[in-house]
Amino acid sequence: MNRKTLIKEYKTTCRQMGVFQIKNRINGKVLIGSSPNLPGILNRFRFTLKMGTCLNKALQAEWQAFGPEAFEFGVLEELVPLDDPGYTPNKDLDLLASLWLEKLHPYGDKGYNKAF
Repeated sequence: MNRKTLIKEYKTTCRQMGVFQIKNRINGKVLIGSSPNLPGILNRFRFTLKMGTCLNKALQAEWQAFGPEAFEFGVLEELVPLDDPGYTPNKDLDLLASLWLEKLHPYGDKGYNKAF
């Protein structure tokens, strides 16, 4: 396959989307988030944590203190896209994420999310 074909295929491939969790196995703290590209966002978090550049300073500090083996990356809920060419998942992803935030309350001593 040539480069243009590979790029087109990449852009048209449906990505796994939904709500993810990064969990500290030592103290049970979690970070909850959502993304239309779960593999991509989890890879980004792994990379920025490894490089020491994660924007979530509390998560970064505990990553450095406990080490990468203390953390588990996972999908809490996958969002199946509607069969509609004009569908954008942003509102559905926000709703799913807020339900998980309400359920787990990952703030303060329980997590890395910031309360609004």
